[in-house]
Amino acid sequence: MLVRVMQRLGEVVVVAPNSPQSGMGHAITIGSSLRLDPSTIFEGIEAYECSGTPADCVKLAKHHVLKDRRPDLVVSGINHGSNSSVNVLYSGTMSAAIEAAIEGLPAIGFSLCDYGHLADFSHTEEWVEHIARQALENGIPAGTALNVNIPKKSAQAIKGAKLCRQANAKWQEEFDLRLDPYKRPYYWLIGSFVNHDQGEDTDEFALANNYVSIVPCQFDLTARHGLTQMNTNWTLSLDGIAPTAKSAPKAAATDKLPAKPKKAARK
Repeated sequence: MLVRVMQRLGEVVVVAPNSPQSGMGHAITIGSSLRLDPSTIFEGIEAYECSGTPADCVKLAKHHVLKDRRPDLVVSGINHGSNSSVNVLYSGTMSAAIEAAIEGLPAIGFSLCDYGHLADFSHTEEWVEHIARQALENGIPAGTALNVNIPKKSAQAIKGAKLCRQANAKWQEEFDLRLDPYKRPYYWLIGSFVNHDQGEDTDEFALANNYVSIVPCQFDLTARHGLTQMNTNWTLSLDGIAPTAKSAPKAAATDKLPAKPKKAARK
């Protein structure tokens, strides 16, 4: 669907993983070979399938496939499931977009908030096209990738789109212990999603109220409030004096080893 929509806006070149990459995050392939094979899945479109990760795909597209051609926009998705709030850190879809931002390219990651096997993506078309056109016409701030999440299709039409911040929400995780057919134990990650954020300017609030959420994301993960606090409270300078190791506390009497018996004098 994303390829079909992008064809309305210009020439499309596809470089995509050849297998599911959910939860891959920003992994890159450094310990094994990468393969890039031409694909005919999209008629009339230059396309390649890559053995690597989503971030690998962006790197290969920029440095090998396109070479001296600079793309006007990099798009990733449409992800099958939400990438709102903390999910952005685990997302292969968003990592492809963020990798493009690192390379200095405008980028958008699109996701549909529906994990169902038969999820209906049809209502995403108009929003993908609208947001992509806005990006092409008005630009995306440098060093920024847009995280776009679209609500699950329902009887009510989507109300609109909102620029949001990332909600303070996370997965309350559990590991379910199970047995394979040979009675060997293994674990399956399960859990429930918990939103700790009551703000009305978050992506979770927008999605819960049937709006498309758009969160500008950056790859600079510096916690600036942490810098301020630590610069105030921490003492980092040694003033030219080397730290001295503290002597170990003396062992209690009960910790002492028993004295060796004295050898009897031989006559």
